[in-house]
Amino acid sequence: MSVRKIAVVGSLNLDLLTEAERFPLPGETITGQRFGRFMGGKGANQAVAAARLGAEVVLVGAVGDDDFGRQMQAALGAEGVDTRGLRVVAGQTSGLASITVAGAENQIIVVPGANHALTPADVEARADDIARADVVLVQLEIPIDCVWAAAEMARHYRKPLMLNPAPAHRLPEALLRATTLLTPNAHELVASLGLPAETPLAELCAAAPCAVALSRGVEGAYYRAAGSHDLQHQPAFAVTAVDSTGAGDTFNAALAVYWHLGPTQALRHACAAAALSVTRTGAQSGMPHAAELAAFLRSLPGTLSGSRI
Repeated sequence: MSVRKIAVVGSLNLDLLTEAERFPLPGETITGQRFGRFMGGKGANQAVAAARLGAEVVLVGAVGDDDFGRQMQAALGAEGVDTRGLRVVAGQTSGLASITVAGAENQIIVVPGANHALTPADVEARADDIARADVVLVQLEIPIDCVWAAAEMARHYRKPLMLNPAPAHRLPEALLRATTLLTPNAHELVASLGLPAETPLAELCAAAPCAVALSRGVEGAYYRAAGSHDLQHQPAFAVTAVDSTGAGDTFNAALAVYWHLGPTQALRHACAAAALSVTRTGAQSGMPHAAELAAFLRSLPGTLSGSRI
């Protein structure tokens, strides 16, 4: 079977993580315990997850003309992601997240940097990549007019558009109608539709004018086709969870990679990939490869064959 082609339009961040016993008081200096530097951003995360699952991936986004930007491009290239869709923004810093962790709590400062310098023209310049793609995958950590540009190009070339509405925002009806599959969690679905938080799950999903794949953590995921009131449930897979960071991005990438198998199998593969990702520490470092996912699915009761793309 031919290799699936995924065009991801989204953000890139370098995450600077500091661990300490407690948070410093205003004006106070304390000694930290550990420091780590990790590549992140929902666009980059989903691009890496899709590439590890065997897809041919191009990432459309922006980085600054700094060391962080060069490091992120090199790391993506090492994962097999095509970085020719990344614009280097002169005089701009790359996206950065400064994260302090103390006990079970964290404090995060995000500096979008070059992510917010991405323009619709940058997206339109990658028309050939979108025309060749089997699926276009977008999130909301870039300017909304860039999301619109991706949606318009996906519609022009008749490509499925998967929109992961994170971080949560109220979305225009027209954008939802241009979306093939909306992939929120419950909070993001409420925000996307502008409905009360207490709205029952079935009503929430039915209110969207497009198909919905709703992730629910330990419950698994639900799928509702556009125009239908029926909810299809994919239970979560039992694993020993270590770190849930990046599970949502893995879920989205797998949905895109396996979408051609139909919603039932795509949802099964996505939940399985997300389950594998939480068994290891780190966002991208925990993302599974295609062979791991195939072996996991083969090990499940009632599975007749492994996953293929």
